[in-house]
Amino acid sequence: MSSRALVVDRPGEHRIVTGDVPVPGPGEALVEVAAAGICMSDREVYDGRRDSAYVRYPVIPGHEWSGTVVAVGAGADPALVGRRTVAEGFRACGVCERCRCGETSLCTGGYAETGFTEPGAFADHLTVPVRLLHPLPDDADLRAAALLEPSAVVAAAVRTGRPRPGERVAVVGAGTLGLLAVQLLAASNPADLTVVDPRAARGEQAKEFGATRALSPADAESEHGSFDLVVETAGAPTTAAASCLLARRGGRAVLTGMFAPGAAGIDPVHLSLSQLEVRSVFGAPSSAWSDAVRAFALGLLDPAPLITHEFPLERFGEAIALVGGGDPATGKVLLRP
Repeated sequence: MSSRALVVDRPGEHRIVTGDVPVPGPGEALVEVAAAGICMSDREVYDGRRDSAYVRYPVIPGHEWSGTVVAVGAGADPALVGRRTVAEGFRACGVCERCRCGETSLCTGGYAETGFTEPGAFADHLTVPVRLLHPLPDDADLRAAALLEPSAVVAAAVRTGRPRPGERVAVVGAGTLGLLAVQLLAASNPADLTVVDPRAARGEQAKEFGATRALSPADAESEHGSFDLVVETAGAPTTAAASCLLARRGGRAVLTGMFAPGAAGIDPVHLSLSQLEVRSVFGAPSSAWSDAVRAFALGLLDPAPLITHEFPLERFGEAIALVGGGDPATGKVLLRP
């Protein structure tokens, strides 16, 4: 039996290789991939725009994925075979101070992540440490489950933001992260859940997911100082500063988007006078993964409507071109090995 994988040898160059099915080592699981999402981080890897400290070429990308365990290595529970699953991407060491405090996304043991420094899921199979698996219900929709990685990032943001029933909440950005955030935040019973995005169609979709209002960035300027919690998900040049302006005095802002150098800074005078609590999120600790998987199993989180395109591995070039291409009709793009 053979297994295919898509390898990015260097920026702009990819090929499909065929070899033997990987063999899981001690404490590892072999997973047959059902679906793998493509995100802007993958586009950055392909274009050569990802910080060199956070990628290692040649690489098999794919950090958003779902699949089924088909074999386990020595020391792993054989009952996992046949289970539908997702897995954490960060290969946290588990022994440093931050890991022992439960902050696995802040591991000081060195950066390692599936799809960036370790072989990812743009392949028929991949191996992952069993300790990173989050098994899913037997009837889980694996197509939708491929979005549990961005869902875990959003769950980390929601945990950090500590939404309380009856609060006024804003989500800045209605991309994949923003629409997932709307679903999770709606479950906290906010008095108002406003989404800010320049794309009217995305705003309407946010309402279907539980938002009470959708505003353009220009219209949102009249709402400055109105929200108890603001969750920023866009990573656009102005959205960090704009999100802090939306928060009330003493409010909370959580920055989840990935910003490029040169983004507008946050006014320190505004921060100090408004006594804002500002936090950022990069990746997701194990606890946030557990939150996302539980919400998915309960039906509080349904990523399936975000998927707009699906491609086989052989059409990776078409798929990656859609991501970040600017077409408002493009949502989440999946590869289906």
